[in-house]
Amino acid sequence: MSHNFKGYKAGDTITVEGSYDINIWYSCQDDTKTEVVRQTDTYKETVVVPRKNNSNISGDEEIIVRSLRQPSCVKAEIQNGMIVYTIEKELGIEIVGDTKVKIAIDEDEDEWDIIDDDVIDNEIDKKIDEEVNEEFLD
Repeated sequence: MSHNFKGYKAGDTITVEGSYDINIWYSCQDDTKTEVVRQTDTYKETVVVPRKNNSNISGDEEIIVRSLRQPSCVKAEIQNGMIVYTIEKELGIEIVGDTKVKIAIDEDEDEWDIIDDDVIDNEIDKKIDEEVNEEFLD
């Protein structure tokens, strides 16, 4: 619950910091009572984003972090009187900025055939005139 996070550039990597609340509901006293444990977990993850041409992340680029899957508990168990749980989440990171593109221009032009759309085939034109009923909407 209450998943909050932010991402920022840290050198050549992206750092994501966030937190989420955990509520664990369990039974106790021979299953006659229930209790809820509430806790806020924080995390800090450093992500290396692969880039083309080994270019570095510049200061002009915008970092956008999105939660693709909210944190959820995939496993919980009691070990030595402690509640041990595993949380999974999925984040997506976008880097938005300007890109320079180099386009090669080929000066040698290939020849092509000219197709003349103005040529009217009288036979096809006559067939259309004979087969089309202009009063089909009446």
